[in-house]
Amino acid sequence: MFEKRFKIKIKQTVASIITQEKYLKFILDEVIKQRKLLESYIQKDNTFVKTLSSYEVNKYASEIVRKMAESSALFEVGPMASVAGAIAFYGVKAAIKKGCKFVVFENGGDIAMYINKPVTIGIYSGEKVKGLALNVLPEENIIGVCTSSGRMGHSLSFGNADSVTVISSDPILSDAAATSICNLIKNLNIAMIENIIKSYLIHKIQGIIVIIDGYIFIGGKVPELIYRKIPYELITIS
Repeated sequence: MFEKRFKIKIKQTVASIITQEKYLKFILDEVIKQRKLLESYIQKDNTFVKTLSSYEVNKYASEIVRKMAESSALFEVGPMASVAGAIAFYGVKAAIKKGCKFVVFENGGDIAMYINKPVTIGIYSGEKVKGLALNVLPEENIIGVCTSSGRMGHSLSFGNADSVTVISSDPILSDAAATSICNLIKNLNIAMIENIIKSYLIHKIQGIIVIIDGYIFIGGKVPELIYRKIPYELITIS
């Protein structure tokens, strides 16, 4: 069977999923489950959703809550900075448990994937740098490719980068790191941006791409950069 692209909307989760149709139900069930776990915790601890800094959660909190808190604490952002990556991660994990060999879950610019063939991921950063994409090759683990922007989309950001993309083996970590880096980049200061990138190549972070005012900065190990014209209707801006 061939993979198909599915658009889903479950409350605030608006995502695109590419996989075989037989795995879609398991992914959707997992998204609903993880959202309920998050919502249940937030009802008891509303600070979790409001804080913009690292936050210690109850030791009895569900795994998704703990992972979000742990990842965001590493990069000094609030737990909700990694929510899109977390939902994508658990959706992909659910498909893998059912034997899926190819699944891409894109959640507002934050992507978790488990693939057995190359995938092209476009990086949308506005009008100054068009057509930039990543040729992502298969790995034995889940791959996280998460992008944050200080200039586009609805997500809260205190920075001014066109886009910050972080690649790692942990989509939750990638999401938190992308948000954090984006917050720090206020303008085109080459030395500052290079130092920020170097300081974030820690833990499982493999590579970082920063785009601002037509300049592209790359640090660590990133997939091959290629040119692809990505149809605008396939672009999700968070």
